[in-house]
Amino acid sequence: MNDYSQIKTELDRLDIQFQLIEHPAVFTAEEADKYVANIPCMRTKSLFLTDKKKTSYYLVFVKDDQRLDMKRFAQIVDKKHLKFASDQSLLEKLGIKSGSVSIFSLLNNETKDVQVYFEKSVVSGLPLTFHPNDNTKTMLLKPEDLFKFLKSIGFSYQIVEL
Repeated sequence: MNDYSQIKTELDRLDIQFQLIEHPAVFTAEEADKYVANIPCMRTKSLFLTDKKKTSYYLVFVKDDQRLDMKRFAQIVDKKHLKFASDQSLLEKLGIKSGSVSIFSLLNNETKDVQVYFEKSVVSGLPLTFHPNDNTKTMLLKPEDLFKFLKSIGFSYQIVEL
């Protein structure tokens, strides 16, 4: 698992600026929101999904108060059924446990077999919120910096309307 110092090193290497907020451990987007309530930002929710046969994996970012329409997203990725990935899949694919899913978890996906999707409204220009694989911290990064980070670690992404 990549800890905050490793993530910070990678962001510094890319000359990516970010804001860090430390707080008690949180396990939902709603809990984390309390700590960024007065900061202009796009509060996000990170969802890790898989298909029925566990052959495809998706990391999807939506607004924290948005409910993902699983049927709609399944149509977008041309799958019949999608579900939330198991704790075992989280550990195997992203090297993390439940409650810590974030864009930075992709650093642990050496096989580069996780597909990344952003809901269109999430990348509207405001800094986005993510945990640095640690639910006691929240990082805020601009969308263009997140895209730069993704590219640097070998991931492409898609922006979709959900």
